[in-house]
Amino acid sequence: MTADQRAAARLWPAGALAPGARVTVVRDEERGGPWQREFRGTVDDLGAPEPVGHPAAEEGELAYWIRFDEPQFDSDGDGPYRKALIWARYLRG
Repeated sequence: MTADQRAAARLWPAGALAPGARVTVVRDEERGGPWQREFRGTVDDLGAPEPVGHPAAEEGELAYWIRFDEPQFDSDGDGPYRKALIWARYLRG
């Protein structure tokens, strides 16, 4: 393990999805987003999961960097994106 990997491991929140975990990014059907469709991706180690600082976030909700299997467009049609910071509520293991 490199020094950078050891430093990242210390910053990773206990109980959070691990780097490399496979996830499905899901749509919020009630709000029509934030992505055009459901798709698969991987939790990236670009940065440790971070608390979502938004009034609509659940207490303690984290956002993860997700690397997409294929480029994706968001619900506004912007993109294509290969990775994004995604709230935990939109991730399924």
